[in-house]
Amino acid sequence: MDDMRDKKKSSQRRWEWFAKAGLLSEALPYMRHHNGNTFVIKYGGHAMGDDELAVKFARDIVLLKQVGINPIVVHGGGPQIGEMLKRLTIESEFVDGLRVTCQNTVEVVEMVLAGKINKQIVSAINHAGGTAIGLCGKDGNLIQARKLKRTRKDPESNIERILDLGFVGEPERVNPAVLEFCAKSDIIPVIAPIGQGPNNETYNINADTVAGFIAGAVGASRLFLLTDVEGVMDKNKKLVPQCTVMEAREMMADGTASGGMIPKLETCIDSVERGVEASVILDGRLPHVLLLEIFTDAGVGTLISNRTDIPRPKF
Repeated sequence: MDDMRDKKKSSQRRWEWFAKAGLLSEALPYMRHHNGNTFVIKYGGHAMGDDELAVKFARDIVLLKQVGINPIVVHGGGPQIGEMLKRLTIESEFVDGLRVTCQNTVEVVEMVLAGKINKQIVSAINHAGGTAIGLCGKDGNLIQARKLKRTRKDPESNIERILDLGFVGEPERVNPAVLEFCAKSDIIPVIAPIGQGPNNETYNINADTVAGFIAGAVGASRLFLLTDVEGVMDKNKKLVPQCTVMEAREMMADGTASGGMIPKLETCIDSVERGVEASVILDGRLPHVLLLEIFTDAGVGTLISNRTDIPRPKF
């Protein structure tokens, strides 16, 4: 009986080895195709809060660098900011999904994003065998920002009024020199979404927006947004594996895409229109989701591009 169990285990291990070898063989043409390309990866959501997923993410980023891809990581940190504000008894409110950021709040935002979270990700990548450095928009004049202007219509008077979100900004210019240096070396940049204003003020910027803006500025071939959903769902709640910019706009207009998916699609559309070959919305809760998307025939998530020759699975 024991001999039969041992033989069964040995056979199972052998098939697992064959499967891994098959995946490596399948990945080879993708490695060759993407060699020398720049990928911008927005890292956040559940994946960043799960220790096991965080370790796997760090290893995957190191692997991308090892096979000749230039990864740029941009991270969020909303929940961590909220926890710190609560500990410091600083009240915080949201308007249209954006955190109203006063002077006290922006100091905490910078401390959490550019400090604790950024260094945790850098440390994880370095521990996985990479060479990562932590940056924010203030380093090397990386992100020049301006105050984000939003308006809202009063439902009674129908008059638009300007919303003051405090130190919430949007990217105005990116200085790619630091990132170009990293691309030519073994260094992996990890960027906190903090920008610097014209009068040296600090701005809190949405991480998706920063990732998309940087992707366009450095001529990235891919933008990846790691989220807490599988991707864009159609009206039958099935994953949309691929769509054009026009189709993405139609899904937003007819309500197929709604809520938090709309700003993500807007970021993807903007990056494609600024020259990025394709933007992909991925489920960051799935282990090794980047590798599955980049190096397998199947792919995962939703790819937005105006090119029609990028292979995607048929569901």
